[in-house]
Amino acid sequence: MTSTVVLIVLGITLVMVFDYTNGLQDAANMLSTLIASRATTPVQASLLVSAFTFLGPVLGGTAVADTIGNFVSLKDIENVASLTIIISGLTGAISWNLLTWRLGLPASTSQALVGGLVGAVVVGAGPNYVVWGFQEMSSGNVTGVTKILLALLISPIVGFVCGWGLHRSTLILLRTARPSINRYLRGPQWVTTAALAFAYGTNDAQKGMGIIAMLLVLGGIHAEFYVPFWVVLASASAITLGTLASGWRIVRTLGFGIYKVRPVHALDTQLTSAAVIIGASVFGAPVSTTQVVSTAIMGVGASERPKAVRWATAREIFASWVITIPGSALVSVFVYQSIQLSLAAFAMIG
Repeated sequence: MTSTVVLIVLGITLVMVFDYTNGLQDAANMLSTLIASRATTPVQASLLVSAFTFLGPVLGGTAVADTIGNFVSLKDIENVASLTIIISGLTGAISWNLLTWRLGLPASTSQALVGGLVGAVVVGAGPNYVVWGFQEMSSGNVTGVTKILLALLISPIVGFVCGWGLHRSTLILLRTARPSINRYLRGPQWVTTAALAFAYGTNDAQKGMGIIAMLLVLGGIHAEFYVPFWVVLASASAITLGTLASGWRIVRTLGFGIYKVRPVHALDTQLTSAAVIIGASVFGAPVSTTQVVSTAIMGVGASERPKAVRWATAREIFASWVITIPGSALVSVFVYQSIQLSLAAFAMIG
């Protein structure tokens, strides 16, 4: 078995781990409002979310995978070197995901992936091998890192605004209703949660699919970038397993720590989040489920009682977003340099 094949297998394994940690980190975003509003039990919610998370990538196309798989360009670099760079970036992203999960912080796995890969590519090949997209943007073509960062920046703002607007409309429609109406809103939450899980799977699993397709091109297995169906199934399975093992700490932060959630709030939050994420997926824009759901909850809460929104918790979440890209980038740089030092040491011994 050649070193190239070993690195491809290692890279695919790391993508599976990344997808798993993605589900581990982000499934709580879908579970939180459903459980916090007492619409179902944690076990029922987990099974519902897992099923539709799996269906998302299987039926949702590959537009996001195309974006992720082409924001770095390493075709001119030798196979082993380029694969080592991608593996370093993945390791940085995974390490960051596990750290924030352990601390109970809802950090963005999407930002961790971008930061990890950009950091590894810059230190391993140089900034020219990152498709920044600045020049293309001047001609109206949004691509590369610019497209990803714009999507990550705009989507939470859209989530907040749409959450605020939708809930204001709901309050007007239900202004004569009694609080007991919340009991009748728990059933529809199953539908909106399923839609959100499908949207999440469609967007987030495609990130891993794009990286695997990139590895197959860099390793010389495929001449052109495309996503085989076995890659779709592998990514869907890994992220689904992660949702089944999702952590309660993040559910507690999002479901109870930002705003006291009742069924009407959960319903509007889920509708908003699903619409924003599906819309982004259609345009091939990778977004953060964590960011969209968190800001949608804040928008819904702010439209009813701004003073009841626990902005201190929200500020902690925003702070974690600010450090995610540079943090994961630094970890990937450390991993890459460690690999290079280890290889140099082995060469000296040999």
